[in-house]
Parts: sequence; structure tokens; C-alpha cells
Amino acid sequence: MPRRGREKSSTGVYHVILRGINRQIIFEDDQDYEKLLETIKDHKEKSGYEIYAYCLMSNHIHLLIKEGEEELGRVFRRIGATYVYWYNWKYNRRGHLFQDRFKSEVVETDGYLLMVLRYIHQNPLKAGMVKKIQEYRWSSYKEYTEKTKVCDIDFPLNLFSKDRQKALKLFKEFNEEINRDQCLEYNTNMRWKEQEVIDFVKEIAGVESPLDISGFEKTKRNEVIKQCREEGISIRQIERVTGISFGVIRRV
Repeated sequence: MPRRGREKSSTGVYHVILRGINRQIIFEDDQDYEKLLETIKDHKEKSGYEIYAYCLMSNHIHLLIKEGEEELGRVFRRIGATYVYWYNWKYNRRGHLFQDRFKSEVVETDGYLLMVLRYIHQNPLKAGMVKKIQEYRWSSYKEYTEKTKVCDIDFPLNLFSKDRQKALKLFKEFNEEINRDQCLEYNTNMRWKEQEVIDFVKEIAGVESPLDISGFEKTKRNEVIKQCREEGISIRQIERVTGISFGVIRRV
């Protein structure tokens, strides 16, 4: 069956998710995060897009982007090719890194644009990775409050107020609001197959067998468990593949 064409946004603005193939980790260290941001920045002039928000997670990326001279498919082929070539060279690997197709939704109104912006900035908070959104290093939140590197912040801030100081105050308040925003997301509640869990644990922990996790020191072991739970892997599945008890996993 042929794939459905992407819905076109009348505003040219989209919320996009790029994900590692087979849920693979796409950032191993700080240099990797910096390289992708550098790549996005370098291609902006050539492709003519604007970036209103981003959040780089360990195995996926959220972008709030306005399409420019080039359509998004071509944009992400450019970005992907540059980053993957560098990543494969750095880690002496071959093959794809990202899933073939990015996932996107149209952003047709100013109100929804601001909701998506907040949703993206709160992604690490809702994943339990930080206690405050400003603590997360790899989102665009600090580009609004400190120093701009990649983002085009004027349009979103002007939606709050034409006065920059007032806009920044309202921006901070809005982004910190408790909410039930529902935006585009991969279905992390999707049932994982046992072999997928085994492969995922081996990938993120760098082990030959998931059973090796039980021999890790506590902090390192718990970090692996936390990443599994953030991806929607059930406690019972983690217990089966790692041999770690249900009670220990539940307390992480």
C-alpha cells in the first residue's frame, strides 16, 4: 500500500519528530548534541527554514520549524546526511541512523504554535529527566532566556508582546505552566517485543547481555532502568530480560 502524502500546513509551520532507527541512541555525548545543532544552523541559510523550538533527547528530536525555500523532506535529508556521515565516522559504524520518514503535524494557528513550543520545552521535564525546564541543556528554552544560537525567537516572542521584556516574562510563565498539552508524539505505550527490549538494553548499556546490568553499580544500573521505563517498556519486561527484581525496578 502506498504511503499517504503529508498534510500541508497553510502557515508553513510544522512540529516534527526525528527518531533513531529501531529506537537507537543518536547522541552518545555532548559533542554529538553540539554537532547536530551546528548542522541545523549551517543548513538554515541554504534551505531557508526557521526554527522556533527544539529539544534533543537521547534517541529522538523535536523541532518546531517553518518551511522555507525547500520542502521538509529535502531539508531533513540534508541534515540527516551531514550528521549521519559524521556520526558513522566518529563511531566507526555503517548504515542508517534515523528512521526513513520523519513524523510531522501541521501548526495552523498562533495558539497551537505556542502550545507546541511549550510541549517541546517540557519534554525532558515530563520524562522525569529534570525538575525544571531550564535545567535541560539540549532544548531551545535557554535560547529565549539567555543566548540565541539556532532559533528564530522574534516571531514566537511577539505573540506574547511587542515589548521584549514583557514578552520574556510572559514566555517564562507560559512555559512553566502545569498543563495537559497533547501534541504529536511517538506511541511509547506501544508493546515492545522481547527481542526489541534485549537489543535496546544492549545498545544503551553497551553490554553483551542484558543480564550484565545486574552487576552494574546502583546509579548506573538505575539509569538504564530509567531509560527503559521512559520508553514505555514494562517493569515485567525489564525484569525478564535483566534478571533484576520487580521491586527494585518499581522503586527507580
